[in-house]
Amino acid sequence: MRFFSIPFSAPWEGGGWWVGKEAPVPRAGASRHDVLSLGPIPLGLHARIGRPAAPVTALVATPNLGSTDLCPVSGSSFRSTLYASGVRVLIADPPAFSPPYDHELAAALARAGAEVELVSSRFRFGTVPEPEGYERNELFYPLSSRLFKRSHLRLPLKLCEHPLGMARLARRRPDVFHLQWLGLPELDRFLLPRRAPIVFTAHNLVPRRAVGKRKLWPKLLRRFDAIVVHSERGRETLAELGIERERLHVIPHPVFRSDPPRSDDGHTLLCLGLIRSYKGLSDAIEVAKRLGDARLLVAGDPMEPIEPYREQAGAIAEWRLGYLSEEEISRALGDSTVALFPYRAGLDQSGALLRALGAGVPVVAYDVGGLAEPVRRFGVGAVVPPGDIEAMTEAVRELLDNPDALARARAGVLAARDTLSWDAAAASHLEVYKSLLG
Repeated sequence: MRFFSIPFSAPWEGGGWWVGKEAPVPRAGASRHDVLSLGPIPLGLHARIGRPAAPVTALVATPNLGSTDLCPVSGSSFRSTLYASGVRVLIADPPAFSPPYDHELAAALARAGAEVELVSSRFRFGTVPEPEGYERNELFYPLSSRLFKRSHLRLPLKLCEHPLGMARLARRRPDVFHLQWLGLPELDRFLLPRRAPIVFTAHNLVPRRAVGKRKLWPKLLRRFDAIVVHSERGRETLAELGIERERLHVIPHPVFRSDPPRSDDGHTLLCLGLIRSYKGLSDAIEVAKRLGDARLLVAGDPMEPIEPYREQAGAIAEWRLGYLSEEEISRALGDSTVALFPYRAGLDQSGALLRALGAGVPVVAYDVGGLAEPVRRFGVGAVVPPGDIEAMTEAVRELLDNPDALARARAGVLAARDTLSWDAAAASHLEVYKSLLG
C-alpha cells in the first residue's frame, strides 16, 4: 500500500476542511491552532479529520494528480467518490473476451478517481478502444494470440502460456484484483493471485465449457472475496450453488450508448453478436417466417456451421457475417426495428442486448438468466417463456403492428439509457471494493 503526505489543512469560509496546495482564505479569526499538520494517509483508505467543535470532512489522497486534488466535503453525498480516489484496481480479462466492457468499466472507474490497470491479451479479431484515463497491458498469451485466431492448434500453446500469465498477474500490487473472465478455470483455481482482495464478475453464471463440471465451479467461486452478477436471478442462481449471499453483489450491466442513424423499415428483426448454439438463432428464424412480412438481419461472427441456418431461413434473412467493426454494428442497429434474444439458459446478461438498448432498439427475449430484468424494469419490449416460439412471434407482432406499443418500448429504451450508465456501475463497483478494503 502506498502513502501520500498531506501538507496542511485549514478551516475555510464554506465550512469543512480544505487540504491541498491552494487553500481558500481561512475563516476570519482562525488561529495557528486551526491549521493541522497531517501525516501520511493510506492510499485507497479514507480518514476523517478535525478538532473539537470544528467541521469534519472525509479526505482521500489521489495518486494521479497529487494532494492538490484533495478538497472540502460537507455531508455524505461525496463520500463514495472520495473514498474511490486513489484506489488501485487491476481489471483482468486474460482471454480478451469482452474488450468493450473492459474498456468502459476501466474508463468509468478512472473518471471516479481510481487508478486502473487493465490486463489482458492481444485481441485476435480487430482493434480495441484506446485507454481513457487508465493503463492497458497485455500480459497473457503473447504467442498464441498472435499466431492463431480460432485454430485448435492455439489451445496447447495457450495451455503452456497461461500459468506464466497468471504468474505475471500475481506479481502486480493493486489494492484490488478484479477478474472479468477466467482463461482456464481448471488451472485458475490454483493460480489466482492472493496479494490483495480479488473480485470476479460472473458474466456467465456457469462457464459454457464447464457446464458439466458442477463441482468445480462452486469451489472456484469460493476463492473470490466478492462476486459481481448482473441480475437478481444471477445472485439466486449462484446462491443455489452454495455461494454465500454476502459475497454476491448485483450490479446491472450498463448499456453501450450509441446513436446510429435510424434507417429501419418498420419490420426488420435483428440477431446481433457471435453466432453460437445457445443464442437460439433457429428460433429467431422461425419467428420471422411465422410473421410472414418480417425481415431478419443476422449480424455477427459464426462460431458454428452457418449453412443449416441459411437453409432454414431461405430468402427472409440478410447475413452480415464476420467480426463486425463498431461502424458495422452501428449500421446494423440503425437498420433494425426490434432485436431478438431467444437465448438458452446459462448466461447472466447479454452484451448484445445492452448494445441494442443503448442504440434505442426495443427487444423481445426469452426469460432466461437476467435478460428479463432490464426489459421488465424499463418496459423496453417483451419477455416470453423460454422456448415458446409462438409467444415470441406474438410479442414481436404486437410491436411491429401497434405503433403505440413500439413507441412505449422506445420510450423505455431512453429511460434505460439514462439509468444504466457506466458511471453508476463504477460507483457500485467501488462500493464493493470499499467493503473489501475496510
